[in-house]
Formats: sequence, structure tokens, C-alpha cells
Amino acid sequence: MSDQAVFLKGNLFRHISVMSLTASVGLMAVFAVDFVDMIFISMLGKEELAAAVGYAGAILFFTTSFNIGIAIAAGALVARALGAGDPELARQRASSALVAGVLLAIVFAALVWQNLGFLVGLLGATGETADLAVLYLSIIVPSLPVLLIGMAGGAILRAHGDARRAMTATVVGGAVNAAVAPVLIFTFGLELMGAALGSVIARFTIAGLALVPIFQHHGGLSWPRFAGFFKDLTPILAISLPAILTQLATPVGQAWVTRAMAEYGEEAVAGMAIVGRLTPIAFGTIFALSGAVGPIIGQNYGAKDFVRVRRALFDALLFTGIVVLVATLALFVLRSHIAALFNAQGVSLTLIYLFCGPLALAFFFNGMLFVSNACFNNVGRPFYSTWLNWGRHTLGVIPFVWVGSLLFGAPGVLIGQAAGGVLFGVLSVILVRRTIDAVEAQDEVPKSPWLFQRQARQIALFFGRR
Repeated sequence: MSDQAVFLKGNLFRHISVMSLTASVGLMAVFAVDFVDMIFISMLGKEELAAAVGYAGAILFFTTSFNIGIAIAAGALVARALGAGDPELARQRASSALVAGVLLAIVFAALVWQNLGFLVGLLGATGETADLAVLYLSIIVPSLPVLLIGMAGGAILRAHGDARRAMTATVVGGAVNAAVAPVLIFTFGLELMGAALGSVIARFTIAGLALVPIFQHHGGLSWPRFAGFFKDLTPILAISLPAILTQLATPVGQAWVTRAMAEYGEEAVAGMAIVGRLTPIAFGTIFALSGAVGPIIGQNYGAKDFVRVRRALFDALLFTGIVVLVATLALFVLRSHIAALFNAQGVSLTLIYLFCGPLALAFFFNGMLFVSNACFNNVGRPFYSTWLNWGRHTLGVIPFVWVGSLLFGAPGVLIGQAAGGVLFGVLSVILVRRTIDAVEAQDEVPKSPWLFQRQARQIALFFGRR
């Protein structure tokens, strides 16, 4: 057993709570700054600016999802290696994942940047609102590789059990954004451009602070040799490609929701944008749970301790339920203050009150899916996450949102989106329990190359190649 595999013993609920809460503090620091930026933009009194941020948010969700996939691969591979007692392999895989991730992020960012007008138009943005959204995105999107370093670096730190330093990187980055953005927005009169520049500066801060402790406390990184790098690409792509496809499902579903909401005017889109900023703040712990529970499951899977893998799943779901209940109660108590903060009226007010009521309870089922995804990604079944997430954000969004919109108008869009999550949340937990049983029965060895080769063949088949 490696001394660095800290999750192979001790109370799992405590590990999950500590990892999730520390990770969520960092996440919520970033989301809180986005939330504050939205307040600043609202203070400018220009509805088209708030709507532009709403449209841009869907595209940024799309680009960030790419980085999440790479981070999942880095964290899962490092955690498995540590659990199997091979810290040198963990160091090698971390290095290869970062290099591969940056190269892929550069290509992906360039493709998105070249097609910003088209992508914004797909969401239903037109006129000045569309131009503002493109301006905002044209500044932020080129920094995608920098964000990749920060996110993957944080995942590597969490795989080592170093949630505190991963949290510190994002908290400091959020603080820098919070300090810089209002100066750029108001003092220099840059408005939307100022908010975008503040986000870019924060991304550089997070990347630097995520890399430093890897070198100082966890053996650092090694520049991958050519042959070794391409050898590592097999397990990296075996996890990251399906994980990226999994994450991309969410912005696709959100884009459909945004387009459906656009039919009810910019006030409805602005209201949805406010709800979009509220969601990660209220449920930041749940968003962090997938990345937090992944290393715990990965290390125990690496050690082939399936009893603890199952217990981690149960404790993560229990933790999810507790967090959702507390967050929903807080939203309900504060709903009038939240609405007043944005001077919300009409449809925007209705959407905020809807979200801060019983609709927030439905987020528990999203949490079920997040936990299941972490299990699939860390026990060698990442494509299961892909199919479930795409099902949730297509079959679980399009028909439900369409029916909800017909029955209840703009509020029905959010109701339909939540209803689809209930079905796929329950389905994901049923499938993950059966998957753990099947993996244990096969007694797969996590470090065996054939496992990664099989996943690589699945990827090739998925893209229609032989």
C-alpha cells in the first residue's frame, strides 16, 4: 500500500465530506465571482448585457466541459496508480495528462473561437445582444488552455488527497477576479469587456497556484519522453474522450433550454441567467462531489477493495441528500432578497421564485448522476457515463422541456428540465450498482494494459473507425 493512498482507510463519509466541502469552497469562490459579475452587469441597467452573459454562459459551459473531461482522466489515473502502490506511475501519468490536455485545449479553443458568431446564433441570440456575447467570449475563450492547467492540476492534487491546496488555488483565483473585475467594469468603464478580462486574469492565477504544490509536495512532474507520452495516451484517451463526451452533453442540453427560453424574450433569458448563476452557488458542493469522490473510489478500486467502493457510493448519495435539503431551505428563506438583489420583475421574478422553491429539491437527482459518473470513470467504465449523460440531456431534456413549455410557458422550461433529471438520476444509480458487481466478478486488475486497450477499441468503434 502506498503511503500516499490516504483513502484506503478511515471513515469514508468523513473523507467524502472533507473532500467535497473543500472542493466546493474553491468552486463556489469561482462561481460566486461569476454571480457578483452578474450583479455588476445588472447594475449597469442594460438588459441586453445581462442577456448576453446568459447566452455566453452556455458557450463557456461547453468549453469548460472539455477541460473537465481531461481533469477527470488525470485525477482517475493518478488515484488508481496511488491505490495500486505505484507513485512513480502516478507522476508519469499526471505529466502526460497535462501535456496532452494543453495541446488538445489549444486546438479546441481555436475551433470555438473561429465559430463564436455561429454558436451564439444557434442559441437564439440576435442583434446587439449577439454582438455583445461574441465580444465577451472572444476575450475568454483563448484562455481555455490556461484553465485546463488549473483544473487538471487541481484534480491531480485531489487524487493525492490534497484537497486543501486545490481549494486554495481556486479561492485565490476567485478573490483576484472579485478585486479586479469591478475596477475594470466601473472604474475603467469597460463594462462587459472588463468582466471578461477579470475572468482571464483569474484563470492564470488558478493555473499557477495549482502547479506549485504539485512540485513542492507531490514529487513534481516530468517532461514526457516521446515514446512514453504516446504510450500514456492510450489510458488518458480511454478515460478523457468519453469523459469529454459526457461533459459536452450538459451544455448541449443547456443550449436547448436556452433556445426554448429565448422564445419568451430577453427578460426570460435574463431570469434564466440569474438562475444559472444561483445554481452552482447553492449546489457547489454537489458539483464538487463528483471530482471529490472520484479519487476515493479510484484509490480503493486500485487496491481492489470493492466493499469500500460500494460504501463510498452509498455515503456519497447520503451526503448529496443532506446538502440538497440544506441548500433548498436556504434558497427558500432568501428568495425575496435574491430577487431584490437583481431588481427582478415579471418573468425573471417568477423564474427565481420557482427555482428557490420546490424545484431546487430535484437537484438531488442531478447529484445521483454526478456520483454515478465518478464511479463509472474510476472503475474503467467511462462510456457508461457518456450514454447516461447524453440520454439525460437529450431524451431527458427535449421532450420534457417541450411539454413543460406548452403547459406552463417560461416556468415550464425549467420544470421540464428538472423532471428529466429525476428519471436519469434513478437509472444511473441502478446501473452503477450493477457495474460494481460486474467489475468485481471479473476481478480486473486496474494497472493491466488490456483494460485500457479495450476502452481504446470502444472509442474507435464509437467514432466509426476500425
